[in-house]
Amino acid sequence: MSASITVTSLAFAWPDGSPVFEGLDVAFGPGRTGLVGVNGSGKSTLLKLIAGELAPADGTVRVAGEVGYLPQNVTLDTTLRVDEALGIAAQRAALHAIESGDACEAHFDTVGDDWDVEERALATLGELGLGHVELDRTIGEVSGGESVLLRLAALLLRRPDVLLLDEPTNNLDLYARRRLYAAVQSWPGVMVVISHDRELLDLVDQIADLRSGDITWYGGNYTDYEEALEIEQEAAERMVRVAESDFRKQKRELADAQVKLARRKRYGQKMWDQKREPKIVMGARKRAAQESAGKHRIMHEEKLAEARERLDEAVEAVRDDDEIRVDLPYTAVPPGRTVLTLQDLGLRWGARVKGGVELRGPERVALIGRNGAGKTTLLRTITGELAPESGEVRAHVPLRFLPQRLDVLDGELSVAENVARFAPGATNNRVRARLARFLFRGARADQKAATLSGGERFRAALAALMLAEPAPQLLLLDEPTNNLDMASVRQLTTALESYEGALVVASHDLPFLESVGITRWLLLEEGELKEITPEAVGIPS
Repeated sequence: MSASITVTSLAFAWPDGSPVFEGLDVAFGPGRTGLVGVNGSGKSTLLKLIAGELAPADGTVRVAGEVGYLPQNVTLDTTLRVDEALGIAAQRAALHAIESGDACEAHFDTVGDDWDVEERALATLGELGLGHVELDRTIGEVSGGESVLLRLAALLLRRPDVLLLDEPTNNLDLYARRRLYAAVQSWPGVMVVISHDRELLDLVDQIADLRSGDITWYGGNYTDYEEALEIEQEAAERMVRVAESDFRKQKRELADAQVKLARRKRYGQKMWDQKREPKIVMGARKRAAQESAGKHRIMHEEKLAEARERLDEAVEAVRDDDEIRVDLPYTAVPPGRTVLTLQDLGLRWGARVKGGVELRGPERVALIGRNGAGKTTLLRTITGELAPESGEVRAHVPLRFLPQRLDVLDGELSVAENVARFAPGATNNRVRARLARFLFRGARADQKAATLSGGERFRAALAALMLAEPAPQLLLLDEPTNNLDMASVRQLTTALESYEGALVVASHDLPFLESVGITRWLLLEEGELKEITPEAVGIPS
C-alpha cells in the first residue's frame, strides 16, 4: 500500500473548550504539500495530531506507513553525541565491536541488515552541509541551525514514508536553507510542510489552505496559489458589488411598493369615507386590497432577504486578512544623523568589528552570516545585554531589541498590560487604542501573553516595542520571521513601512529583507563584519 494520511471527521479542542477542528475530513497522498493558513488556524496542531503527539476528541487519523516529524521548536540534549541524536549509536557501537573481533550474537542482532549505517549517516550529513560534524561530537558543540539539520538527518536516516515538517527553515542560515531545499526536492514519499519561507513553498506540488476549520486545495506551488487566490478574490469582490447593487435595488423596490400601498390605502379610505359605492362592494374591495398588499409586501421582503443572504455569502468569500496600520511619527530620525557607533569592537566568542562602523538614520541594515557567526551576540552587545570584550558601542538614540525568543513579554500579563509596561505614562484608553492598530481589539487585548499563538505573540511583542516610550529610533530585530505565517510576515512588513527610524535586521529570509527596503548589507563572516553588495547574496541591485 502506498503511503498516505487520511483524516476523517476530526474534532479537537483546547482544554479551555475552544474548538480547533470540528468534523475535518482531509487526505494527503504522495507528493509535497504546503500547508498554509493564518496563525491560530490549527496548522501545527494538525501535524501534531497526524504525528500522534495529540489525541483527537473525535474522529480518526490513519497513516499508511512510518511517520517522521520535525516540530517547530527543536530541542536536543546538549550532552548527547551526534550519533545518539541520529539514533545510530547502538548500531555503530555494535559494528565497531564486530570489527574489533567481538562476535557476540547480540551485536549482530543490533546491526540487523544495516551494515552501511555509518556511511549512510556521514553521506546524509554531507548532503545537509554537515560534513564537518563528527559523529563523536556532542550536540552542545553545534549551532542552533545545525541542530535542526541534525534532527532532519535523523529522520532521513530512518527513511519514513511520511515526513511532516513544521517551519523547518527556522534558525537556518542561507547555506543551510539551500541544503534543506535540495532534500525537500528529492523527497520520494508523502510530505506535509508548514512554512513562511516562500522559496521552500515554491518547491511543493500543491497547497492545502487551512481556514475556518476546513481545507481548500490548490494545485501547484505557492506562487501558483497566490495567483489563483488573486483571481478568486477579484471574482469574490465582483460578486459583492453585484450583490450590493441587487440589495439596494430590492430595498428601493420595497420602499416604492410601500409608497404605492400607502396611496391605495388612502384612496380606499377616501372612497369609504365618501360612501360612493355600496358598503358590501367597498368592504370586498378593501379585503382584496389588504390581501394583495400583504402578498406584495411579503414578496418584496422575501426578495430583500434573499438579496441580503446573497450579499452576506459574497462578503464571506472575500478574505479579510487584516493588516497592521500604525502611525509612528516620533520614531523618525533626520537623514544623516548618527544613531549608532561601533569602534574596534571585540565580541564574546571571538567575533570582531575592526575600525569604526557608523549607522545613520534612517538606514535599513541587513545583518547576515552563517549560523554561529555571532549576529545575535553583536545585537545583544549593541543593546548592552552583553559587555564588549574590547572597543566601544554607543547608541545615540533610544533603541529597542526584539530577540528570537520573544521573551520581552510576561506570559502572566495580558497583552494590554505588557504594552503598558513599556509605556508607563500612557492611559489605559490610549494603550488600547494603539493596540487596536496591531489587531488586538476589545477582548483580544485582555488575553494573557502565554495563551497567544506564535504570530499573535510576535505581534504583541512588536507592539510593545514600537509603542514604547520614549519611541525607539533604532530598532533591532533578530530573525523576526521565524514562526510567522505568510499573513503575519505581510503584517510585519506593513508595520515596518510605518516605522521611520533606523533598522537593523538579522535574518536569513531574503524575500523578507527585500520587502522591507534594505539599504545596506553587512556580512559577519570568519569573525569580521564586512559591507557587501546585494548581488553578493543573490538580490539584484
